[in-house]
Amino acid sequence: MNSDVLWLRAHVVRAIRNFFWDRGFLEVETPLLIPANAPEEYIDPLAALPWQLQTSPELCMKRLLCRGHKRLFQISHCWRADERGFRHLSEFTMLEWYRADSDYNALMADCEELLQHVATACLAEAPFYRHQSCRIDPFESWVIISVQEAFWRFSNTNVWECLKKGIYEEILTEMIEPALAGFSAPVLMTDYPAELAALSRLKPGQTELAERFELYLGGLELANGFSELNDPLEQRRRFENANRLRIGVGRGALPLPERFLEELGSLPPSAGIAMGVDRLVMLAAGADTIDEVVAFTPEQL
Repeated sequence: MNSDVLWLRAHVVRAIRNFFWDRGFLEVETPLLIPANAPEEYIDPLAALPWQLQTSPELCMKRLLCRGHKRLFQISHCWRADERGFRHLSEFTMLEWYRADSDYNALMADCEELLQHVATACLAEAPFYRHQSCRIDPFESWVIISVQEAFWRFSNTNVWECLKKGIYEEILTEMIEPALAGFSAPVLMTDYPAELAALSRLKPGQTELAERFELYLGGLELANGFSELNDPLEQRRRFENANRLRIGVGRGALPLPERFLEELGSLPPSAGIAMGVDRLVMLAAGADTIDEVVAFTPEQL
């Protein structure tokens, strides 16, 4: 990383902190080494025996919501095994924030205000983000499009048929995300099929959908947020299903986060989101790869 980008990264992190402090969020630090992460089909945690390094601070931060805290944020290192590419590192920096008594609509508003704040604070001479040949203006009207609409519009396919055929990820990466790069404003892709609900709650009156969204700039996924599921029995069922899917693809089952499940029934209606800090710095710097915005890559250690 050259000196200018190192300074820019520091300014971006400071701007993030100022944004949340000014809005009354409590900054927290939770353990990096935990007994169990949330089991997911395609994410493998890094073992640090006898426990694991966190893939996200999500579980501990939700437990703090269960104990009465209302607004929380954290900038933390996370680890995921076997992730390496021009947008991926096994060790990376994550921003997560949570709101009690809120839903995913509040998070979408937060995203808009945060990206505008960072652009104003750190990119004053040219307050827009860049990815490859795309210029993304956070002050333009943001684009909101549902997952099912995006699949019909950009690939002429039905998202549920893609899930049944096992080609969802292929269509997403080869057709949908490149199409999203055509927008000059940030894009919020919303209302995921219930099959992709993860830790989110289903949409009232439309239980085939989850109250989940992802934020894209120039076709680059930056954040994943949702209204939180607070039903421990349903959450256990989803974790167990994720482990069945992992076994089916040869990844092996993961331990369940039992203390999280024990407390989940106390979670008030809440919303939470994870945003990649390294990717945000990439967009601020106009960098083509994640390697350009970290002090050291794994290959340099």
